[in-house]
Amino acid sequence: MAIIVNLDVMMAKRKISLNELSQKVDITQANLSILKTGKAKAIRFNTLNALCKELDCQPGDILEFRED
Repeated sequence: MAIIVNLDVMMAKRKISLNELSQKVDITQANLSILKTGKAKAIRFNTLNALCKELDCQPGDILEFRED
């Protein structure tokens, strides 16, 4: 089983850059990049909340479960 991070898809749909999003949600570009590439081991709910608020989306738009 795997959790897929679709943050890059949502960012493209909203036409927002990594730099701009990191400033708006107060996350370093490095940490946002780790999350965006799916290399993060966890995400805090307050971070997910900030991302959803800024991208005007639901958590399920960013995170997806796929069985292997």
